[in-house]
Amino acid sequence: MDNLTQQIFSENMLQYLNGSPTAYHAVENAAVMLRNHDFQELKETEKWSLHAGGKYFVVNNHSCIIAFTVGGGDLAQEGFRIIGAHTDSPGLKIKPGACMLTPDGYVKLNVEVYGSAILSTWFDRPLAMAGRVIVKQGGGLVERLVKIDKPVCMIPNLCIHFNRDSNTNCSYNKQTDILPLLSMKEEGMEKGDYLFELIQKETGIEKTDILDYELFLYEYQKGIFMGPNEEFISASRIDNLCMVYAGLSALLESEEDGKKCKVFAAFDHEEVGSASAQGAYSDFLPHTLERISKNLGLTDDACFQAIANSTSISADTAHAVHPNYSDKHDSESCPVLCGGPVIKYSASQRYSTNAFSAAYFMEACRRAQVPYQKYVNRNDIVGGSTIGPALSSLTTIPTVDIGTPVLAMHSIREFGAVVDNFYAKEAFRAYYEDKEA
Repeated sequence: MDNLTQQIFSENMLQYLNGSPTAYHAVENAAVMLRNHDFQELKETEKWSLHAGGKYFVVNNHSCIIAFTVGGGDLAQEGFRIIGAHTDSPGLKIKPGACMLTPDGYVKLNVEVYGSAILSTWFDRPLAMAGRVIVKQGGGLVERLVKIDKPVCMIPNLCIHFNRDSNTNCSYNKQTDILPLLSMKEEGMEKGDYLFELIQKETGIEKTDILDYELFLYEYQKGIFMGPNEEFISASRIDNLCMVYAGLSALLESEEDGKKCKVFAAFDHEEVGSASAQGAYSDFLPHTLERISKNLGLTDDACFQAIANSTSISADTAHAVHPNYSDKHDSESCPVLCGGPVIKYSASQRYSTNAFSAAYFMEACRRAQVPYQKYVNRNDIVGGSTIGPALSSLTTIPTVDIGTPVLAMHSIREFGAVVDNFYAKEAFRAYYEDKEA
């Protein structure tokens, strides 16, 4: 494969990860990419007028996005080609009661753990802040994205002299131990002012205009390439923004003269179960597919035909075998870094893969000339969740669960191989184009 093409893709992907500290920013940056490729934004509240060859996207809650191109073929016969991913990552969300004052004069942030974060990795790291605020403007409510990209707080570890078990048996209380230090108490300042003063100072948004917020902490240190030949990537939110970027890039790069309707969907709230208006278990995707079909003039029966002729891919990172804990994998199922995307199987349907859906993804990898791997959990270890079961159960569309192999999944800083994400993008593009390389 062209090394320069792979390098450009990888550098742009890292830039996307670094620039997307929250699901809101991930969607905003995805929308910029789409607009730069002449995609037209649609509003759910407005009338749609679609045409063959058209390129469109629609956003829900500013944290979920569906982009699609209308193929030139008979949609009822050709169906949809769908790739789904998710925009959220485990982390720390600031509670409505933002600040806490201690008798010692410290100002701490009151936070809530979002998803299954590895809490120990959040200690002793400079943390920045991002998300969205809702403000009063012109008699209405307006959403403003916030990104305070500077080290504003930290969760200090307790020194080993006060916790001799810190290297042998350490656990954390989510209510009391995971509270970042923001500042020292200032005379005349109310505890409710510290956060809003910071937002006003860094963004120019008047604190008196802020009605509510959804703000998260993230690691201030940016992602990097590393290894003797920079063959690895170390960054926050590899799970799952690398799959968002790969799927979106495949949609943008795939040829525009195909017959099928190509769809890319990135949902919020996968890390907490996907059960929200912008999660994969919502009707956002089914409604969008139906709206596309009806807008193109399909009858009810033809809509059902289109769904029956569709396929989908659930793209979420996979567990690479750990160099120090290989016993956590089935000895016959050990995906490795640099080995290509991983097809994930589960008899209990935690992953949606079946023989047919695995086969069409394997064929896409063959056409793209990229390797692939297979993974099944140990019987005595429960794996993670994906959006795959939601995609398949809500739409009845065959779905394969795949992902690039990573280490340190759900750490504040995850680790993967550069080439695997490029392999995934090439496989996705081949899936969309459905033709020989």
